[in-house]
Amino acid sequence: MRHSSSSRRVWMLVLALSGLALWAPAAVAQPKPCALLLMHGKWGHPNNLAGFGRQMEPACDTQSIEMPWSRRRNYDQPYPVAITEIAAQVKALRDKGYARVLLAGHSFGANAAMAYMATQGDADGVIALAPGHSPAFTYGRGIGKASVDQARQMVLEGKGAEMLDMEDFNQGKSRPVRMRADVLLSYFDPEGLGHMPLSASRFKKAVPFVWVIGTKDPLYSAGPSYAFEKAPVNSASKYLVVDADHMGTPEVAAMQVLEWVRALP
Repeated sequence: MRHSSSSRRVWMLVLALSGLALWAPAAVAQPKPCALLLMHGKWGHPNNLAGFGRQMEPACDTQSIEMPWSRRRNYDQPYPVAITEIAAQVKALRDKGYARVLLAGHSFGANAAMAYMATQGDADGVIALAPGHSPAFTYGRGIGKASVDQARQMVLEGKGAEMLDMEDFNQGKSRPVRMRADVLLSYFDPEGLGHMPLSASRFKKAVPFVWVIGTKDPLYSAGPSYAFEKAPVNSASKYLVVDADHMGTPEVAAMQVLEWVRALP
């Protein structure tokens, strides 16, 4: 009887250890508490932020999406539709159980992250990497002004679906683009969704906001008062300056941004 009782105790211990072994991998496989949605810049591609995304992986799961201003899509949808595309991705990440969803964008992607917070406002933080696309700046200097004015008139006349040509500029380079008049106006209206100072001032909530700018970036001279300081104050927000040009900022700043994400309350 003693031998039988001892055997039962041994088997019970084996079963308990087996259960622990089965449970442990499941615990390790639980989703990370943070997801990071990445948006590329003008004429870009989701792969443009692959290196930055990999460096963020210790803190957040990352997902990069193709936006309407990519070279392939060539402004196939207006800015409000781009916002709904972002919203769908944010919801999908929430549905997967992520406790924190951050938006990170480079150049035009940073512009979009800010516009999203001004219109939807349901993300938990914004990482603006070398923010770009400044329609008020270009319009004020006559760059593309004729096309924007024509697009506005066409929209007023109910001709927004008609096609319009313009010369699109990006970091000193230009190329001709052709898009619907209403689409053109949605992106290049100097007081529209693309105007970053206005978007910052309209954030729907005071989320952690990091503005990352390189010393060789054309927007560096504008300083924090341009848009960063117009956003609602959050104790975790930061104006981060790095030694980089516009295109190199994400890679150069990656480790500092990772530290910022890890330190978020």
